Amino acid sequence: MNDFVFDDDESRQITLFCDSDSERLDSFCASRTDLTRSHIEKLCDLGLVLVGSVPKKKNYRLKNGDTITLTIPPAEELDAVPQDIPLDVVYEDGDLIVVNKPAGMVVHPAPGNPDSTLVNALLYHCSNSLSGINGTVRPGIVHRLDKDTSGLLICAKTDRAHIKLAADIKEHKIEKIYYALVYGHPKLSEGTVDLAVGRSRTDRKKMCAYPTDTQGAKKAVTHYKVEKEFDCYSLLRISLETGRTHQIRVHLLSIGHPVVGDTLYAAGRETLGLKGQCLHAAELTFYHPVTGEKLHFVSPLPSHFQEALRKAEGKKR
Repeated sequence: MNDFVFDDDESRQITLFCDSDSERLDSFCASRTDLTRSHIEKLCDLGLVLVGSVPKKKNYRLKNGDTITLTIPPAEELDAVPQDIPLDVVYEDGDLIVVNKPAGMVVHPAPGNPDSTLVNALLYHCSNSLSGINGTVRPGIVHRLDKDTSGLLICAKTDRAHIKLAADIKEHKIEKIYYALVYGHPKLSEGTVDLAVGRSRTDRKKMCAYPTDTQGAKKAVTHYKVEKEFDCYSLLRISLETGRTHQIRVHLLSIGHPVVGDTLYAAGRETLGLKGQCLHAAELTFYHPVTGEKLHFVSPLPSHFQEALRKAEGKKR
């Protein structure tokens, strides 16, 4: 059982209990929290990860019965700045906000995209009232969508909401439905892609699908159903069991049907004359992290996606 404690100074403590031997400290903590291994490594370097009462390095090998305490200091002053950027807000209360992200908008600042991101817009809209768990650059961000993927996204306004939402994502309690227009026609009208996803060994900008036992790759499972077939394209309804970087795009590429307009994984292919990829997070179902109320939201396909379907319809089989 994990115990989350909030101190008066707004630092956060997470207590974990190890029930096995020989697992590395950083990987154990990453698998049981919403923190990345790099974040945990930084905490270890600062002496903020204790086993018992002793600070340990990231590669410490845990023993059955060990108690681990992580202290996460208050978020530093934000590097991201509030910007008055219009937001399509689908739902909002004191704990969370659900937005409909347009294609082309980056979720959080990063090298090459220092501003004009969803985070910048959220900071302005929410008056800096966002969870600080993900640090100064990604406040409030519980899960992400790729820059050119449109659709529904949950953001947390409090740390308590963030922790519960992140836990629900890990436990597959948040249902996300996507629609994708892909090249060609899958052999099966319904199918599952069960391949691990990891960084490409030849192009660091890309992810790649690997056998599930490949070192460094994470288990990923994608379910799809063919909704409609056209002459050269198919419209798919997609649900996920995991949420890896570029998972849908990489899994569809692995079965020979990449997303239409995907300039990274389908470069050089016909795009129906449109800019932007046809991948949309259309439905979101989850339980409110504080009230427990079941929430369900639907986002219609954006205009560029609808235009692609109209063009494909003229070639319907």
